[in-house]
Amino acid sequence: MEQNAAIDAFAALAQPTRLAVFRYLVTRAPDSVPALAIAEALAVKPSTLSGHLGILKRADLLRSTRRQREIRYTARIETIGDLAGFLLSDCCGGHFDQCGVDFPIRVKKDTATP
Repeated sequence: MEQNAAIDAFAALAQPTRLAVFRYLVTRAPDSVPALAIAEALAVKPSTLSGHLGILKRADLLRSTRRQREIRYTARIETIGDLAGFLLSDCCGGHFDQCGVDFPIRVKKDTATP
């Protein structure tokens, strides 16, 4: 993951409603959820929610699909894995076996980051 993508993801999640939306969709993964159901579950006005969904989607944290007139959203769990990998990519100089921690995610060295 590139640094700018990581910054976009953190910025998208750094707002209470968007964080709640993402966390809600994680609990429903791998299923998709209609936008109206998300609004009802989180007690957010649909008109307000659409802006939040757009920000999360642009940050590659959500995927949307259309079923007739309904738009359904799914959390992109792999983006969070990439984000965690970005944060931990230089841990212990890249020698993860020396960290003494069992990483719950796959950490890969990303040569695109400074």
